[in-house]
Amino acid sequence: MDFITLIVLALGLSVDSFAVSIGCGFSKSNICLKKSLIVASSLAIFQGLMPVIGWFLGSNVKEYVSDYDHWIAFILLTILGGKMIFEKPDEEDSCSCSLSLGEVLMMSIGTSIDALVIGFSFAFLAVNITHTALVIGGITFIASMIGLSIGKKTGSRLGHKAMILGGIVLILIGLKILIEHLYLGG
Repeated sequence: MDFITLIVLALGLSVDSFAVSIGCGFSKSNICLKKSLIVASSLAIFQGLMPVIGWFLGSNVKEYVSDYDHWIAFILLTILGGKMIFEKPDEEDSCSCSLSLGEVLMMSIGTSIDALVIGFSFAFLAVNITHTALVIGGITFIASMIGLSIGKKTGSRLGHKAMILGGIVLILIGLKILIEHLYLGG
């Protein structure tokens, strides 16, 4: 795979992480740099790691995962989005926002399921999986930090409505993934 193709692929895979980061920034407008780095790193690690896992698993498991990947992403993002819609906003303006490890992991897994399936195809291509994973992870990290910044700046002006909007964004991303897979052959 040439470098331009890899960059385009990585950008495509990072779109969901970017959108989820905007939603996270909306709902956690007091998120500090430390937690932003944790969120972006987690999204990037999962986005880079899933193709590697897919590459190792190869085509033997593809038919089983690809039948359900969209449901897994939809359920995880809907649960997280619902939690954001119904939880009370953070009162503090410090780094102690209530973004839990579980929420970060659900976002990371939910946005990287497609990357797992992409990794299956890498098993049949002449791909340097280490290089590929690093590029995908790096681009996802940058996209996620930009998304968190956009969401944080916008969210701090919108207050509790931003948390609801962030939850709706996550649910819509999950719904988009589900619709693409069920009706558009994504």
